[in-house]
Amino acid sequence: MRLPAGDRELVQIMDAALADAARRAGPLLACRIGCTQCCHGAFAIGQLDVLRLREGMEHVRATEPALATAIEERARAWIAAHPAFPGDAVTGLLGDTEADRAAFEDYADEAACPALDLATGRCDVYAFRPMTCRVFGPPVEVDRGPLTALAEGPAFAHCELCFIGATPAQVAACAMPLPHELEAELIAEVERLGLRGETVVAFALLQA
Repeated sequence: MRLPAGDRELVQIMDAALADAARRAGPLLACRIGCTQCCHGAFAIGQLDVLRLREGMEHVRATEPALATAIEERARAWIAAHPAFPGDAVTGLLGDTEADRAAFEDYADEAACPALDLATGRCDVYAFRPMTCRVFGPPVEVDRGPLTALAEGPAFAHCELCFIGATPAQVAACAMPLPHELEAELIAEVERLGLRGETVVAFALLQA
């Protein structure tokens, strides 16, 4: 199964939004090559991200086979180093029981992503990275939740290393809008093809 054609538009929108947010933030946005705090710890990705990573690995295998081999070796080592996978260790799909979800809270929470080159601090599949990676750093609007629902105005979350000393107004002025509707349409398209469930980056990098 191939990546939906609309994902190219999604990525272009996200790249443009990130560039614009970075321009507005200036030095308040600390994200730089070599800053890898957000590249540590396992997180769940959906099948749209899986297809994008798979396409990325196909590109790397065709253009830089030695690099592809190194990425695959890191992915296998990552999986071997974290055997208590809260799901199906063959397919890489995360479990959806309450116990599985609880186990995932602490699963590999200090481990470096296998896509990360620790020597350079670069992501070796940066152009194909998951959406979680694309939104981490600049302020993005989040749900306040029931305890703060009565507070005025939107709430924003951002990397703890960014916007140090910034006022709420400064943070809000640098917010990155997200194309939720387009992403939801693409996820629905993938699900109609029968692809469901979540996994982690290591398993996605090894898919052929």
